Amino acid sequence: MKEKFTTITSTCIPLPIENVDTDQIIPARFLKATSREGFGDNLFRDWRFDKDGNPIGSFVLNDPTYSGCILVAGKNFGSGSSREHAAWAIHDYGFRVVVSSFFADIHKQNELNCFVLPVTVSDDFLAELFATISSDHAAQVKVDLPAQTITNLSSGRTEHFDINPYKKQCFIEGLDDIEYLLSRRADIERFESQRQS
Repeated sequence: MKEKFTTITSTCIPLPIENVDTDQIIPARFLKATSREGFGDNLFRDWRFDKDGNPIGSFVLNDPTYSGCILVAGKNFGSGSSREHAAWAIHDYGFRVVVSSFFADIHKQNELNCFVLPVTVSDDFLAELFATISSDHAAQVKVDLPAQTITNLSSGRTEHFDINPYKKQCFIEGLDDIEYLLSRRADIERFESQRQS
């Protein structure tokens, strides 16, 4: 069982770069492992560290004035190859929500499968978020999954976002696909017995 997701209020880490692909999220050379643990260490590896493994101070994840479990990313996030390791790395680093104005479809599904909530907002709202976070690193965003809303608490502006109803229920109950099926075992068995009678 995963941690249940209802409402999250957090500061944000901004990544105002468009067309971030999965190879930039987690370079191919780190895809040898098969378990989901440890990938967060190499999230955005080639942007976070130089060739000698030293942190690049100008990259946002190395800036201690930014923190939080919400990543605010530029348009077209997660394009490129379909590797699910990219979503694993985002989750393992500690992000619970990624906000963008457009997600690559497969990457969006991969995020949902590992309990990272992809929130799609308008270009306008995204631009406002970047401006708010840039001027105040302590600015907070509230993501309300039951209401399917995201709110910039600095401006009070709110937008509605879409999510598959099944995945929404899984997040709220803290269940992955297998756990969800097992939680409905009695209903499934009842249905099967009715079909046989």
